[in-house]
Amino acid sequence: PVVRDLIHQTLVNVLTDKSYSSTEVPEWTREISEDIKAKLKELALENYKFIVQVVIAEQRSDNMYMRCRCFWDPQCDAYVQDMFLNDSLYCVATAFGVYVY
Repeated sequence: PVVRDLIHQTLVNVLTDKSYSSTEVPEWTREISEDIKAKLKELALENYKFIVQVVIAEQRSDNMYMRCRCFWDPQCDAYVQDMFLNDSLYCVATAFGVYVY
C-alpha cells in the first residue's frame, strides 16, 4: 500500500485539473516518473533497482492495451500500478522493483 499510495499521490498532484495536451504530455510523464523514482529511492530498500513506466493518453473511445513481460524472481521482485483519469485524459503509472542479488 505504501508504494501504491505514493504513486497515486504523485498522479493526483501532477494531473489534477489538467486537460490532455499533446505538447505538455512529455513533460508530465517525465515529471511523474522522476517523482515516483525519487520517492522510491527515499524508501531505502536495499538491493532493489526501480523501473517506472508512465503512460498518458487522451480520453476517447479507443481502447488501449498494455503488456509487460520480464524474467524475474517472483519471490523478491514485484510491481505496483495506479491509474488516474478525468474527462480529458487517463494515466497509468507502474513501478517495478527488481531485487539485485
